[in-house]
Amino acid sequence: MDLPALTDDVGYLLSRTSGITARAANTALAGYGLRVRQYSVLSLAADAPDGLSQRELAGVLGLDPSQVVLLVDELADAGLVLRRPCPGDRRARLVVATDEGRRVLGGARRQAHDGVRHQLRALSDREQETLRDLLARVVRSAGGVSVGR
Repeated sequence: MDLPALTDDVGYLLSRTSGITARAANTALAGYGLRVRQYSVLSLAADAPDGLSQRELAGVLGLDPSQVVLLVDELADAGLVLRRPCPGDRRARLVVATDEGRRVLGGARRQAHDGVRHQLRALSDREQETLRDLLARVVRSAGGVSVGR
């Protein structure tokens, strides 16, 4: 079926591509007991040596802080992250990946990458890199969040 009104709409294409790649990543991550949002929190926590506050996580992920609380709770229950007191703010807690979380993340990253790469197989390696760079630029300009290389 040809739907030129939608296939010419960048918003529709981005939304549809997001759904396709999120499903692929969720399928790839299922063996690790993770979904894309949990994986994202774990990845950010593992990449921040001193941890990140839940508010920082919410800002980077574009989620409501209450959603991040639930995601961190799930990861903490699984032993993949823990909350530590923030030295500069006694009310805040920093989310830090555990050793088990880092171990799980290693395999999960490979699986998620392969799952998404499979969905983008219609694009060459160079085109995939260009797409990633363009999307990172859009994200950076929209929220001032540091992403990409």
